[in-house]
Amino acid sequence: MANRTAQIERTTAETAVRVGVDLDGSGEAELGCGVPFLEHMLAQIARHGGIDLHLEASGDTWIDDHHTVEDIGIALGQALAAAWGDKAGVARYGHAYVPLDEALSRAVVDLSGRAGLEFHAAFPRERIGGFDTELVEEFFRALTHNAAITLHLDALRGRNAHHIAETLFKAFGRALRQACAPDPHAAGRIPSTKGAL
Repeated sequence: MANRTAQIERTTAETAVRVGVDLDGSGEAELGCGVPFLEHMLAQIARHGGIDLHLEASGDTWIDDHHTVEDIGIALGQALAAAWGDKAGVARYGHAYVPLDEALSRAVVDLSGRAGLEFHAAFPRERIGGFDTELVEEFFRALTHNAAITLHLDALRGRNAHHIAETLFKAFGRALRQACAPDPHAAGRIPSTKGAL
């Protein structure tokens, strides 16, 4: 497969984001965005997705983390879409279950070219440290719409909010890795009877 890398820069009055991805990396992450818990979660996507991820971002976090988290999701989604290109020869679908102690989450992804998120996770508290748990869904919504993928995320059980969030991000990374992997039966073809995704 061709070199599957991309870099995206997004600058608004609220944030400045630079993201680089390598879909065929080794899971290395260099992250700096001023939102420590999100950095921890993005490191899970990189490691479990086998994706090298470089992120530099700044935003109006003196208001709250919302704009920064959402715009990182937007830029990362755009970078992923640019890196996999027309998706010829990839598996297209991926799924993963990930446990962490009492928590268990499932991610199912389709590199469909159609944006759709089904997010089902109830957090037992509103904040993980200083991080608003509502922003987990906001991140994945932004990523999904800008990567043009269908993503189902389900937190199947859990009592610890950190564990629940971490299993969602890890499961997404592993499902994405499976979907982006070369399909030995595809012979470079686009995995759709339509001929395009």
